[in-house]
Amino acid sequence: MFSHVMIGTNDLDRAKTFYDKLLGTLGVQPAVVDRHRIFYRTKTGTFSVSKPIDGKPATAANGGTIGFVAASPEEADAWHAAGIANGGVSCEDPPGIRQMGDVKMYLAYLRDPDGNKLCALYRVPKA
Repeated sequence: MFSHVMIGTNDLDRAKTFYDKLLGTLGVQPAVVDRHRIFYRTKTGTFSVSKPIDGKPATAANGGTIGFVAASPEEADAWHAAGIANGGVSCEDPPGIRQMGDVKMYLAYLRDPDGNKLCALYRVPKA
C-alpha cells in the first residue's frame, strides 16, 4: 500500500545520526543524503527524514506513530536501547508483550529527537 514514509526534522545531522543507529539495529543500511533529506531504502519501502521545504519548523504528528518491523523481541529491545542512547525518549509502556484478543505482539515505543513517535513491533507466532 505504501511506497514511503517521510517525516520532518529541524536538525538533519542529528536525525541522520539517530536513525542510522536506530534502523541499523533492524539491518537497515545508513541513510543516503540528498540535500535537505535523508533516505533509508529497503526491499519493502523507503523511510525518509526531511527539513521542511517551506522553511518552517518541523513538528511531530499528534496521534501519529510510525511502526518498524522487528525480527524478534531482542531486536525490538536493541532498537529501543539504540534510540534511547542516541537522543530518543521512551514513551508509552515499557517494551513488552501486548495482547489484542488472540494476537500477541512485542512492542517498544519511543520518540525521536524531534518528537516523532516510533514503534518497533514483533508479531509473536501463535503456539
